[in-house]
Amino acid sequence: MRRRELIILLGGAALLHAPMSRAQEPGRVYRLGVMLRGSRQDIRFVALLDGLRQWGFVEGQNLRIEGRFSMPFEEALEIAAALATSKVDAIVAGSNNSTRAAQKATRTIPIVTVADDLVLAGLVSSLAHPGGNTTGVSILATELDGKRQELLIELVPEARRMAALADPNATAPEQLRALQDAAQLRGIELSTHIASTAEEIIPALNAAQMAGAQVLNVLASGLFNLNSQLIIDRTAVLRLPAIYQWPEIAEAGGLVAYGPRYAEIYRQPGRTTAR
Repeated sequence: MRRRELIILLGGAALLHAPMSRAQEPGRVYRLGVMLRGSRQDIRFVALLDGLRQWGFVEGQNLRIEGRFSMPFEEALEIAAALATSKVDAIVAGSNNSTRAAQKATRTIPIVTVADDLVLAGLVSSLAHPGGNTTGVSILATELDGKRQELLIELVPEARRMAALADPNATAPEQLRALQDAAQLRGIELSTHIASTAEEIIPALNAAQMAGAQVLNVLASGLFNLNSQLIIDRTAVLRLPAIYQWPEIAEAGGLVAYGPRYAEIYRQPGRTTAR
């Protein structure tokens, strides 16, 4: 089967607070708080800086980055509180957990975030009118899990057993039930295998193979994105065709992906924060 890439347009919440550029002052160095998992070399951070640069904010010139990378979930509240106390100009958060921590820490500093569904996660009131001090990009990634399942069925039509790799921090039980129902309507048996930490991914993949799965749907999850190479390598050993969330994962060796480009997702918060 040939590797292919399918891309959709992403949606974004309307910006109610323009964190920096409307009040941009010559000679001033703006301070951006960052709460992301990964490293400064991560494509998300590189894209974020690119989005900021497009609106005239350049690190080392008029922009200083503060915050944490490779941030454990349990440290989010402490880091958010420190950023709020230091009165940064805006905070960029990269997960529901870090966004909620930032919201708890401040009601005045603008927060820009990326989420599967900002409204469903309870981070904003609506896409058109977010309310409060939070805005961002809603990629509706979990809604695409069902579409990825359909595509995988079409790509491997002889498969009668499918597995879903799910992160309980990202996928709601009702979504898993919807995937089960959709598979059943197509005459396919779907087994779900849970991994909430990096250490649980390999055992979950092994369990999927032991359950007789012929194909794998890697559901939307920041955890799986960070560990995509681990999943690619293990599914190759298990000879288990898999579909992923981001086109970049397919380019890195995954079989197929359906979703927006990872870099573009995180370039948008940079633009949103700056404009």
